[in-house]
Amino acid sequence: MVWRGWEAKPWIRLCVLGLLLMALPGCQSFLPNFWSRVLTLSWDSYTHQYMTEQAILNVTMETLKGLPGQHHSGSQRHEGLGRGFWRAVGEVVRANAEMDFLSATRSDPIYHFDSERVDAATEMLQEFWNQSVLLAKAREYQGARHNLGQLFHSLQDFYSHSNWVEMGQKTIYQHLLDPKTPAIPTASEDIHTCEECHLPTCKNNILKVMHNPKFPLLTTGYFSDYPMKPPGKCSHGGILDSSRHQGARGGINKDSTSPFFSPHHYLHAEAAKLATMATLMVLRDLRDIVEPKSFLRLFSVRQPPALVFVIDTTGSMFEEISAARLRAYSIIQARARDGGHAQPGTFLLVPFHDPGVGPVYETDDPAQFLRYLEDLTALGGGDEPEMCFTAIQLALTNSPPLSEIFVFTDASAKDRHLYNSVKALTLEKQSKVTFLLTEDTKRGMRRRRETLSPDRFSLYTSLASVSGGLTIFTSNKDIEKVSAIVQDTIATASKVTLLHAESHVGSDCSHAFQVDRSMSNVTLHLAGAITDCTLISPNGHTQPLLGPPGPLAELQRLQGLYRVTLWLPIQQGQWHITAKARGNVTFSVIGDSSLDFLYYLATEANETHPGLSRVEGSPIAGLPVFLVLAVTGLSPAQRTSFSHVTLMGAGGKGLQNVTLNSTSSLWTSEQELVGRIEAVPHTPFCVHLFGRDGHGNTVERVSSEMIQPTHVQIQVLSSSHLVPGHSTSVAFEVWNHGPARSFSLSAMDDHGYLSPTGPYSFHISERSSFSREVVLKTPRKAAAGEAITLTLMVHARDSADSNYAVVHLTVIPQDNDTSPPSCSAMLVQASCPAQCSLGNWSVSLAVKDRGHSGLAAVQLSQGKGTLQVLHHGGSKGRHGRPPGDSQEEGHGSERDHMVAGEPRLSVTSWAGGRPVRLGYVSACCAPTAELVVWDRAGNSRRCHLAARQQSASPVETNRASHQPGHPCQGLGLFLISLLVINM
Repeated sequence: MVWRGWEAKPWIRLCVLGLLLMALPGCQSFLPNFWSRVLTLSWDSYTHQYMTEQAILNVTMETLKGLPGQHHSGSQRHEGLGRGFWRAVGEVVRANAEMDFLSATRSDPIYHFDSERVDAATEMLQEFWNQSVLLAKAREYQGARHNLGQLFHSLQDFYSHSNWVEMGQKTIYQHLLDPKTPAIPTASEDIHTCEECHLPTCKNNILKVMHNPKFPLLTTGYFSDYPMKPPGKCSHGGILDSSRHQGARGGINKDSTSPFFSPHHYLHAEAAKLATMATLMVLRDLRDIVEPKSFLRLFSVRQPPALVFVIDTTGSMFEEISAARLRAYSIIQARARDGGHAQPGTFLLVPFHDPGVGPVYETDDPAQFLRYLEDLTALGGGDEPEMCFTAIQLALTNSPPLSEIFVFTDASAKDRHLYNSVKALTLEKQSKVTFLLTEDTKRGMRRRRETLSPDRFSLYTSLASVSGGLTIFTSNKDIEKVSAIVQDTIATASKVTLLHAESHVGSDCSHAFQVDRSMSNVTLHLAGAITDCTLISPNGHTQPLLGPPGPLAELQRLQGLYRVTLWLPIQQGQWHITAKARGNVTFSVIGDSSLDFLYYLATEANETHPGLSRVEGSPIAGLPVFLVLAVTGLSPAQRTSFSHVTLMGAGGKGLQNVTLNSTSSLWTSEQELVGRIEAVPHTPFCVHLFGRDGHGNTVERVSSEMIQPTHVQIQVLSSSHLVPGHSTSVAFEVWNHGPARSFSLSAMDDHGYLSPTGPYSFHISERSSFSREVVLKTPRKAAAGEAITLTLMVHARDSADSNYAVVHLTVIPQDNDTSPPSCSAMLVQASCPAQCSLGNWSVSLAVKDRGHSGLAAVQLSQGKGTLQVLHHGGSKGRHGRPPGDSQEEGHGSERDHMVAGEPRLSVTSWAGGRPVRLGYVSACCAPTAELVVWDRAGNSRRCHLAARQQSASPVETNRASHQPGHPCQGLGLFLISLLVINM
């Protein structure tokens, strides 16, 4: 681990550790990612991130070597997998880590093999596996990667949280993913599993009866009080686990090498080895099922950017269609000449006019793609506006991340209302959109019903700017030559960006870019109306580009585009280009190099697990955030290191420098770096990476999409898979980080499954939040494996502040629902005096349906208190009405509370496919209760609440009161246990 400042004196480390222990309330898993090792000071721990990365890398290399005619050197191992591969790996890694960060999963013992929920966790693993196979076979690779990440997390946790390693097992537990293999029973609730341990390191504290060779039993540690640990059971353990003080004291987790966090830290390496072996087995089995080529495509191995054409097919577009055919053929020929090092790639074609859009033609076969283009004809006229954004939305939802999308049209957008949804998808996938617009007034092919606005293409320009693409206004005569930009950009898999900047009227039109030793075939694109332009080489030579041919570069001057190609051999060092123009100009410099980078923004997660959690959507302006960056394609011989990034404004001026530190996440040759942005800029910015090679020469790379800072945040709280014939809810929360103001919210999906949902208007106070949900109704004929993209967008009414969340949902087969609901305690409050009649205890429960039928009813079968339905975050009123309903709360016709002996309470209208929150309050003299929960398929579960008087440590007292300085602090507490029993 290399982190500047951490190689400090021991007393500094101890102080830091003390602060961390006060800041972090919990840690119950293999550490999620590299940042967890910083927070726990356990530099040599194996993390979920490391195990997942290494397993994917190893099986990928095995698969490549097994292909006919493949021979790979060590350098090819490090350089040849491609930027798309590491992006795909990152998706799996982040889905894995999110199990520790998301509110719906972080405290649920079933997702982490905690609290002896082995059978339920095993069933869930098998569901993840089945869904991963289904999605991979359906070529819904993004959904498959997300499922794999979730599967890997739970699977890896088993080996750290159970006594499997302590049994002396040297192989993986086959039954977890193969129900046909023998299972080892889990210790029942009345069997003691651990003995007392009063030291940080707990050796041999698992009772020998558990490891009887003839009748071995499995156990996993209990964490905190969700649910309460029965007497004599093992705890998860570690300084952040409050259950470690309850008998049997101690713990058994092997999450890290630190005795502060892992009582069985001395077995950490063995647990990590088995967890990695299990991850490898899953990947190999998946490869065997879907076959090697599909497996490599799942992880985008050696995949060039997808070639995506969105083409207007009205009668005026004959020349544009011809130009697209020509460029597609040239690109296919260039990739074929690559010698088979890269795969052909993915090809998509989305035709559109008004009102027709599509269908989407997608193929991996270059010849088939050419046939699609040959069959494309320009027919008919039409009004000037066309359904362009609908077509771009289709292209984005069907194309892989990091795609290049080229839009050919001569018409403005009729569907302007889709702009924000399309922008959100573009940023989420980090895809570029370039517009080739032909404005030829002599063509006369369009019927103009109204005077055309001079800014009718402004949304196109805005989308191109945000995504890092270009907007080129050209003519019918020049479109064929202008389309060479398509070939420049994606003919090979090794294109990188050295400069992307916009200069506006009256602004500075001088920019610099760095050419390093790894670069070749450098091309400059200047989009705009240039009146003067000069290129300056690193040694000071100049060439006026609008004059006669010169020694530095070749210029192709076209309407709307200036295409400049540097002569070979290209001088290394800093180049400059200056220009004068009529209007705005966009500068883009690209070249061939395997060396590039990926990045994401993250915040420190300090809830139940320490680590860095990715920021979804746009970051909050003015707040601190971490920049996590991975350098890809770095050859060991290059010896290149990177020191910092500069956050660059749209005009190419630096806004803020961010120092980078190596995390040593062990990405083989890929460097992973992290830096802290002290305050996110208030204006859009892109990321410009700086480093030096082994000769001391500067190396630079640019990620050209523009990050859009904001003061509003939208976070998805819960979502699930879609089932044919059923409704599914997606719950979300909107946070206002600015002053009190009004917002509007809209939601869109690409299949039309959303129920009518707005747009909504609502007011949020300063630094407050608002919650609600949207509902998707899946048709009975929906195909299993179908992927649905849901985009949620929120906008401030008094400013440009906006944000988005993109949710990828999958249709799964409609099997018989045999899974009963589940109960888990979320919040415990109890302060009972010696005279029990003077005090109350309460517990908040989350009730979930683990099948697809949905929750149906709840009943309080025993107890003298009151059970009430609590609606999460106010997404609905107390009686199921949307916020803002004029009917006063408390006067509805539906019950929302009950006592024992009353009939079942229907929760169908509250459930909506997501968890229902229940609250139970009772006098301390009645310390037990029982409720029953049903789903619509008739499955039921009994949830038993039992209070047990215990003396609490300060940590437990604060955890129970949930407020420092609680007036009952120091009194005996009733700690509520939740015991779940199948009926």
